[in-house]
Amino acid sequence: MLWSLLFWTLPWLVLGAYVAVFVRDPPPLPGTLSDLKIDGTPPFVSVIVPARNEAHNIATCVRSLVASDYPDFEVIVVDDRSDDGTGAVARAVQIGRAARKIVVDGAPVPPGWFGKQWACWQGMQEARGDLLLFTDADTIHGELLMARAVAGLHRDRADCLTIIGRQIMGSFWERLVQPQIFALLAFRYPLMGREPVDQRRWRSAIANGQYLLFQRASYQETGGHVAVRYEAAEDLRFAQHLVRLGRRVVVRSAHDDFATRMYRGLGEIVTGWSKNMVQAGLQTIPRGLRSSVPALMFLAGIVLWLLPPLVLVIALLGFGGRAWFLWSAGVTSFLMLSWTAWGVRFGAPAWVGPLYPLGSLLGLWIFARSWLSRSRVDWKGRTYAWDVYSDAGEDFPPSAQPSGPVSAGADPLT
Repeated sequence: MLWSLLFWTLPWLVLGAYVAVFVRDPPPLPGTLSDLKIDGTPPFVSVIVPARNEAHNIATCVRSLVASDYPDFEVIVVDDRSDDGTGAVARAVQIGRAARKIVVDGAPVPPGWFGKQWACWQGMQEARGDLLLFTDADTIHGELLMARAVAGLHRDRADCLTIIGRQIMGSFWERLVQPQIFALLAFRYPLMGREPVDQRRWRSAIANGQYLLFQRASYQETGGHVAVRYEAAEDLRFAQHLVRLGRRVVVRSAHDDFATRMYRGLGEIVTGWSKNMVQAGLQTIPRGLRSSVPALMFLAGIVLWLLPPLVLVIALLGFGGRAWFLWSAGVTSFLMLSWTAWGVRFGAPAWVGPLYPLGSLLGLWIFARSWLSRSRVDWKGRTYAWDVYSDAGEDFPPSAQPSGPVSAGADPLT
């Protein structure tokens, strides 16, 4: 019986070994700008913050940016047609150490664009910097982060540097669900940032849209946000696009200097992840597999996370016999301990771990919602018609796009 139990436990043991051996954080950024000798004056950095209905976040974000301990930078907030006073809140923040701080009133989103990409593109038109930093309005930046990022960009000779920071999880639902979704990303990108992805493996390229630091020349030569203007997961697609063109994308960590609260509460979690979970995942695999993979992933989620506790409940009710009880109790205990350790790693309290089946149920619901509504993306009061199955999925523009604005009649990428 012992060997039989071990055999049926093998998938979970293999998964645990995979995580223990392969899953690693990206290497950390350099300590400060002085860690890297740069000839002459450090490059001027233009920070661009797209913001739509971010009145509750924008002041904290901009205050942290203008407090950066960096010699020369500007902050450009693009108010993307907000109706909650985001622009006024951003304007009220003092200039701090920035050479300039401006708020741009965004133009209406033209056909063929997602709102965030359009806001970033407008901000770039105002930028004066040699380096372009695109960061989200729900982020918080340490004083040394900008200097560390610039140092990392130069040290790694990168065209684009992206940063993974810590996640702020303020509610019960955030602590329960967010670590499980981050685990899916870790399973797909176990060696994230250990080595830059080469052109042959461009589908494995990844970037965090919360922090993208570009060499301006590289951004313009590869098309900038024009190249990903109609993508639900623009950060992932940006990384893939750059790598396909032979550019160097580097992923680094800065948990002590960079933080994000992605979503507040269950409603935002469901809406936020539903808009691109399946869409982004499918764009990391060959087009021919896209019709079958979601069903397999959904089934795998049920078997791996929900089957053991379900069998345990059935066994406790007196069905299935001693062997099923021992198997389900052992695997469920292993999963509870594993999810506890994983959640603590992301800042969740240990008591959330044993509740992982509830988090898995919600995660699978979000996955199904994203899968079934893949032809429709709803975000920030806007709806986009978008389907990864009808999109060519890997046919980026083969050469650089023009640096000027795109006409309002631009068509989506195909």
